[in-house]
Amino acid sequence: MDSTRKETGIVRELAGRYMEIALSDRHVRMRRRFKDSNDLKIVRPPLIMEEIPWHEMNMDGELDCVCENEELRQMEYRLRVQLFREKHFRCDNYIEPVWTIDKASQSTGIGFTIEERRLAVDRANNIVSHEYVDVLADEKSLERYHDPVVTAFPELDAQRKARAEEILNGIMPVELRGGYIYYSPWDQIAMLRGVEPILIDMYDRPEYLHRIMRLFIRGMSSEMDQRNALGLYDPRGISLHCTPGEVTLPHEPDAGHYTCRDIWFRTMAQMFSSVSPAAHDEFDLQYTIPLASRCAYTYYGCCEPLHDRIDRLKQYPNLRKIGVSPWADVEKSAEAIGGRYVLSRKPNPANVALRTDPEVIRREISETARLCLKYGCPCDITLKDISTVGYRPQNLIEWAQTASDVLDEFYGRD
Repeated sequence: MDSTRKETGIVRELAGRYMEIALSDRHVRMRRRFKDSNDLKIVRPPLIMEEIPWHEMNMDGELDCVCENEELRQMEYRLRVQLFREKHFRCDNYIEPVWTIDKASQSTGIGFTIEERRLAVDRANNIVSHEYVDVLADEKSLERYHDPVVTAFPELDAQRKARAEEILNGIMPVELRGGYIYYSPWDQIAMLRGVEPILIDMYDRPEYLHRIMRLFIRGMSSEMDQRNALGLYDPRGISLHCTPGEVTLPHEPDAGHYTCRDIWFRTMAQMFSSVSPAAHDEFDLQYTIPLASRCAYTYYGCCEPLHDRIDRLKQYPNLRKIGVSPWADVEKSAEAIGGRYVLSRKPNPANVALRTDPEVIRREISETARLCLKYGCPCDITLKDISTVGYRPQNLIEWAQTASDVLDEFYGRD
């Protein structure tokens, strides 16, 4: 048997194990709960772990790949990661009975390039320190702006799909998918300038910041138009910023050609945690609301605490989900959210960085569950931004077990 045939057999064996899990009654119920939660039903909150430092997870060689062919090796690793999740993490590991391939595309961007210096403590970790150079310091720097040009690669998509179907024939179907919109202009601007110059300009040169933002919104509007025309959006998108986006759409989509009206719009302004609600509204919300309104639903928020400005977020006509970060007041957030939106809770990843204290985890998850039930909030819970677990995978195993036990107590075992 030649090496390629042997390696294909390894991938197929892993894929078979994966499909058994994906088709199990438990996972069918789990996927339904994700959809029910996004549809504003009170169910046991999906419990998710993402942005995991996988370079610290390889217990007993379970993530070691043996395939030498690069294409097969990538498939092998993806399957091993999912099987590892299911074996060790008692959470809602979203596993679909299908092999998904992202549609290939690229954008020229709008003409601005990040300049930075980096400092890494662990070179195996992609989480590093950044010091950004202000490349948008003056009016002249804005002259580099150009409208983006988006290119799709349908021939490459067809080749990749055909190859995956050849490898997985008879084991699992293969689907080519587009995605959702993830647009965070102030994250991008902060990387082009650094945070301090922006905060100073809010006071000294507010109109200059407005001019920058108008250029970014112009570019994104153009990109949305082009991606619509190219068929690069898809309500079955792979990930809504670490959470599945399954939801009942407000209309019947044209499955032959999805557009932005069929998908989620994901946005945030993380650096605005240090500005007033009024400034947040002026410099971010008023610009992104028109873009978000072109989509089916909006999911707002990430690491920034939003409990004191949820009333302003309600200006999004299609708002459906609000991020409640580790630094947010959970009770104020739950009271403001009620049953109108999904409370997307982000527990503190610092609690798994060195050692996991089950009592700390229990208090944090109990607070979320208790307040969501008190105020009638649909909810999901996502531990993310996990920079490190100190090379102790057990930290995440313990977190998942403890958090799941708490949800059992409040909502019943799934």
